[in-house]
Amino acid sequence: MPYRWLVSCLMLSCAPATSHGFGAVPGSWNVVESGAVADGETDNTAVFQQTLDAARQAGGGIVHVPAGRFRINGTLSIPAGVTLQGTYRVPPTISRATEPPTGTVLLAFAGRGGEAGPPFIQLAGSNAVVAGLAVIYPEWQAADVPPVPYPPCIASQDTENVGILDCCLLNPYEAIKLIRAHRHLVRNVTGYPSKRGIYVDECYDIGHIENIHFWPFGVTYKPDDPYCKWVNTEGVAFELARTDWHYVSNTFCFGYGVGYKFSASQAGATNGNFLGLGADSCRRAVLVEQVQPPGLLITNGEFVGRWSSTDSVCIEIGPAVEGKVSLTNCSFWGPIDRCIWMRSPFGQFAANTCHFVHWDNNAQGAPAIQLDAGKSVIQGCTFALEGTHVQAAEKVRSAILIGNQAESGFRVDNAAGHRTQLVANEQNPIEATPEARTHYRIDVGMLGDGRFLQHWCGREKGVVRGKPHAMRWSSGNSRIILPVVAGKAYQIAIELSVSPQAESPDAGLYLGEQRVAALDRNTSTLTAELPACTADQVIVELRCRGWVPKELHANSDDNRTLGVSVSAITMRAADAGDRVFAANRGEWDELPEPPHTAPEKR
Repeated sequence: MPYRWLVSCLMLSCAPATSHGFGAVPGSWNVVESGAVADGETDNTAVFQQTLDAARQAGGGIVHVPAGRFRINGTLSIPAGVTLQGTYRVPPTISRATEPPTGTVLLAFAGRGGEAGPPFIQLAGSNAVVAGLAVIYPEWQAADVPPVPYPPCIASQDTENVGILDCCLLNPYEAIKLIRAHRHLVRNVTGYPSKRGIYVDECYDIGHIENIHFWPFGVTYKPDDPYCKWVNTEGVAFELARTDWHYVSNTFCFGYGVGYKFSASQAGATNGNFLGLGADSCRRAVLVEQVQPPGLLITNGEFVGRWSSTDSVCIEIGPAVEGKVSLTNCSFWGPIDRCIWMRSPFGQFAANTCHFVHWDNNAQGAPAIQLDAGKSVIQGCTFALEGTHVQAAEKVRSAILIGNQAESGFRVDNAAGHRTQLVANEQNPIEATPEARTHYRIDVGMLGDGRFLQHWCGREKGVVRGKPHAMRWSSGNSRIILPVVAGKAYQIAIELSVSPQAESPDAGLYLGEQRVAALDRNTSTLTAELPACTADQVIVELRCRGWVPKELHANSDDNRTLGVSVSAITMRAADAGDRVFAANRGEWDELPEPPHTAPEKR
């Protein structure tokens, strides 16, 4: 008997599983075996929900959805302890609108035209999970601007330990909304939500958001495409209101009005640990409206301004913020006006070992970091451009700037007086002696010119008087800051090229409001006499009609406001010698040797 019993057990363990009721094995169900049809036409709402409810009644389990296109006209509710599982084990993507999706695909139709209805998928109980599938809204069209609203694609409220894993939420109006969903896990999610990607509020026990990639999947991104522009100015990728120490890691978004928004609901604001954040082509990569006292700790961030924009600010700290925003090892690049804008009189801001590559793309003299108020510490940062690196306004309570490095020296526009402390920052390596100040040349477009220029476009190669040459474009009103020796009169000579579209009746070089030289298309070297002054520098302005290449040339995508192209500026005091100081390099140019003459024959 024992032997026969053992053989029977072995035979049973090797026998193929058979379906009985809902499922082939205990704790496992399959929607197709329950009657679902993956033809993209049949409404499968009832079959899916019946299978999910059966799993709940059995004590929980996994409801499998095989590969195919399953139409869902209504909404789905995933009960406690139940997982709706598709075929994907990695976050799926659909790169092009014409690309047919594979794997498990749910076609969502419910709720079109309003945000207030039930979500497409409700994680209705604790430990409910949706995993491994793609959700597509077939009635969505890129031509609908503004986008047609829908309720959230996936939502959960008053739950614990819910999960959203390995999913592509291709084109929802709002992708994920979690209210009082404590200890949630959102991992490996892709898509291109239009209004908002993820919203979290009242998470009183730590939630986790990991490896999210919101990018224009299914859309050909162009900054001026009406749909892309709407998302790129109105959409929010990630928004956190009241959370108690949230973990957000390795997340990325592209093409949103706001990449990461830290707001305040009636329950309060957030605090947490934010590691590996990325926001590309965003008008505001990070917008902080409020934060709890423990603060936001942002590490290893990559922040890029909105493509084609002139007003992008990577990190804006609003006037109501009361807590601390701390950045470590973050990088800023692309079309940026200001990298950081600290506006709060009550808050604190710190930037440690951050790298600032680009800013002032509007050529209006914007600083990399603008401090309007409050307290700030800028420490160990690097700045790849010349120009103004930090601007401290009069209302700044405390600004400690220590150990920063920048091209041609770390520059601070300080209106806060002694409340700004500067320690061990890189200095300008070029010392201009009084003799050097009497006769010098600035090669515009070459390294070292930035400390003399404000409201200019970046360095580039151009054509000056028919020859390739380094140069910069001025804007419609560009400043030149010129070192002088007090009490000496000077002559200034500006080598330039004037486009016809830059001409105007009042174009010229201005000292204050006095035009000291006129400007027209025939001008190749603009010269003017500058009277002696009592200061050690004089500021002149080059004014002309600003013009935008994109508006004048059909094949141009250059939306900068340009003026005239300038290649060199020479300043010479009335009593100066012939030797010229190369202000960019900090060296004296060698005088040419006199022509050699043969000795006279006798």
